[in-house]
Amino acid sequence: MGNAGRRPAGNGKVEFMKIVSSKEVYRCGLFHVTEECARDKTGFEIRRSVVRHAGSAVMMAVDENERVLLVRQYRLPADQLMWELPAGKLDPGENPLQAARRELREETGYRARKWRRLAAYYASPGFVAEKMNLFLATGLIPGEAQPMDDERIECRWFGISEIDKDIRSGRILDGKTIIGFLAWQRYARGTGLTAR
Repeated sequence: MGNAGRRPAGNGKVEFMKIVSSKEVYRCGLFHVTEECARDKTGFEIRRSVVRHAGSAVMMAVDENERVLLVRQYRLPADQLMWELPAGKLDPGENPLQAARRELREETGYRARKWRRLAAYYASPGFVAEKMNLFLATGLIPGEAQPMDDERIECRWFGISEIDKDIRSGRILDGKTIIGFLAWQRYARGTGLTAR
């Protein structure tokens, strides 16, 4: 309760939507699921099952040769090994940049001297409330990875043309990796805007 949103009305005006009921139906360590109803002042209602998530940090680690660090791990929902940008959930009390720094170190061992926010987005806002915060990490310092017990992660550097080819051919299917690569190409590559 208390969360609110807006929706375009038929007349082009934006009407206030208010969540009028919310019931948790499932909880695990990563997310929880609620059954929710939102209503505007006209009585229009939307009912949805919503996956509530604390949010994620996604790290686009780029070295001085413009190679991009990807990780490969088995993704059970997709039932395949996938190359993707490192990422992880925000822990309680963390802001997205703090989570990005921690997750990059845990998954790859690298630390970054410079950070820049590239984008923030909802991957599937029709039913998932996970906000993904994408950061460019440069000035990299190697170290030892500290993966979680349920993670088996392989790291590898990819050149720009290789990633581009793998996206076009469908070998890279991970949304955050596609968005991160294209955002970096469009907004940050070669601009000198990596300092934060």
